[in-house]
Amino acid sequence: MAHLISRRSVLTAGAGAAAGLALPGAAAQASGRVKFVLNAVTLDGGEQVVALTLDTSRLGPIDPASLTTGTFAVHAKATSPIPIAPGDQIFSEYDLDRPVTAARLDRHGNVVLELSYAEGQVGGGTLGYIVSKGRNVQLDLTYTVTQKAPLARRHGGAITIERFVQGRLSNPEVDAYGYHVSGSGMKYRLYSPGHRKGRALVVWLHGGGEGASLPDNYYDNETTLRANRGALGFSTREAQRIFDGAYVVAPQSTSFWLEDGDRFAPQILQIVREVVRKNAVDPRKVHVVGCSNGGYMSMKMTTVYRHLFASSVPICGVVEALAEGEPPQLPDAELARIDTPTWLVASLDDDTVDPQANTIHAHDVIPGARMTLYDHVIRNGYQFPGHWSWIYVARNDPSIHGRHIWQWMAAQRAGR
Repeated sequence: MAHLISRRSVLTAGAGAAAGLALPGAAAQASGRVKFVLNAVTLDGGEQVVALTLDTSRLGPIDPASLTTGTFAVHAKATSPIPIAPGDQIFSEYDLDRPVTAARLDRHGNVVLELSYAEGQVGGGTLGYIVSKGRNVQLDLTYTVTQKAPLARRHGGAITIERFVQGRLSNPEVDAYGYHVSGSGMKYRLYSPGHRKGRALVVWLHGGGEGASLPDNYYDNETTLRANRGALGFSTREAQRIFDGAYVVAPQSTSFWLEDGDRFAPQILQIVREVVRKNAVDPRKVHVVGCSNGGYMSMKMTTVYRHLFASSVPICGVVEALAEGEPPQLPDAELARIDTPTWLVASLDDDTVDPQANTIHAHDVIPGARMTLYDHVIRNGYQFPGHWSWIYVARNDPSIHGRHIWQWMAAQRAGR
C-alpha cells in the first residue's frame, strides 16, 4: 500500500502550559518543537503503527525515571486519501486514543512511546479497504501527541515541549524496497541483496486488493508491501540465507490481474527482463509467487512463458470462470501445458476462492504439481480468514516429506 505521511505535514500542539506541568519546587523550561516518527511493522494481517520516536536527543540527557506510560498521550486519526461515495464502506478509518504501553529512551537519547497493537486490533492500521472498489488504500494518518507530565533532565531542570511535528512513516522492511517504473509504465518495488553474481529473483504478484485504482488517480506502488508479508517474507534474513541472496520484485497492477492476464503478462515479463539485465540475477533462478489474483497470474505467466521460471507458487489462485457462462480463467488445456515446477497452496475454509474448483483442480491438471492444503489459517493462535493462506508461504511453513517450500524453490532451475 507516495510515502504515507508525505501527503501532508501535521503540526500538533502539546496540551498543557509549562506552569501546569512544572515539578514541585522547580520551574519547567519550555522547549520548542519536537519532531516525531511513526514506527510501523507489517504484521501478517497488515501494517500497523507500533511506536512513536520523539526527537528529544537535542534537549539534553533525560532522566529515564521521569518517563512513564502517562507522561505522554497519543491520539490517532486515519482517513481515506480518496473520496468515499455516499453509502459506500471503508474499513478501517478511525479516530481514537492509542494506549501507550511503554515509554523509554533509545540509544540516541530519543523518547520512544510504544503503542498497544495486535493482529485484528482497530486503531493502528495504515491501510483502509474501500468495499465498492475492492482496494486497499494508504490512509492519511494524523497523530497528536500531548505531554501530560514534565521530563526531568539528569542534571536538573524540567522540560515541557510546546508542540510536536509529525514526520515520516518508518518501516525498515518496506523502506528496503526501491521504487521503479518499467518502460510500460507499470510500477514496481525491488529489494536488492547485493551485487554478487548468481542471485535468484522472486517475483511477487499481489492480490486483488493491492492493485491501483486509476479512475481515482490512485497508484501508490506500496500497498503490496504493507497489506501482508507476501513479498517481505522473501527479503527476511532466513529467506535470503536459504536462497543465498535473492532479489525480490513486487509489480503493481494498474487494476487487478484477473481483469486482463493477456495484457499484463508481457508487462510483468518486461519488468523481469529489466531486473535481470540490470542486476546480478541468474536467469535460471527466477521464481514467481502470487496470492489470489496473483495466484492466477503466477499460473498465467507459466502458461505464456513456459521456460522462464524455475518455480511457480500459486496461492489460493483462480482458474475457474468468474461468472456463469464465461470461459475458465485458465482452461485445462493451458494448465496441462505447464512444465514449470509448481507448488500450490490453499486453505480448505477459503470462502473467497473455492479451493476445490481452483487449487485442487489445478493440482490435478498441472503435470507433477505439488500441493499443500490447510484446514484453517492460524498464526500465533490468531485465526485469519481462510483466504489468507499466503501467510503460510510468507513464513516458509508448507512442507512435503520434511522439505519446506523455500528450500524446494531454491533448488529449482529453469530449463532443467
